[in-house]
Amino acid sequence: MHYLTIALQIIVSLSILNVWLIQNKKATQWRGGDANTIMDEFKVYGLPEWSCYLIGTLKVILALLLLASIWFSILKQPAALGLAFLLLGSVIMHLKINDPFKKSIPALLFLLMCLFIAFPLPL
Repeated sequence: MHYLTIALQIIVSLSILNVWLIQNKKATQWRGGDANTIMDEFKVYGLPEWSCYLIGTLKVILALLLLASIWFSILKQPAALGLAFLLLGSVIMHLKINDPFKKSIPALLFLLMCLFIAFPLPL
């Protein structure tokens, strides 16, 4: 179970960092509404520009903390729960604008992974 949790920590962390630091200006099939960039996505959701910077900064910091938590386990639960909270917000935003369910799948999947990281099932 320990190795599965570590694998999920790596997958979630690197995926979040990829979305916010590398793919942030690229169109994907997962963006809300007809947005092409993360900034466009926040506009589609009706959120102010500053919220994109705030949420992006929080997600990057929490992703780095989740990665660091492989070696410093005290960081694992707070980082995973922080990301889970923000990912729940992503799912809610997709629902708010009536996106097809398909667009919510990545956020929902990563939300579930974060919850598993924070509260691993005993075997």
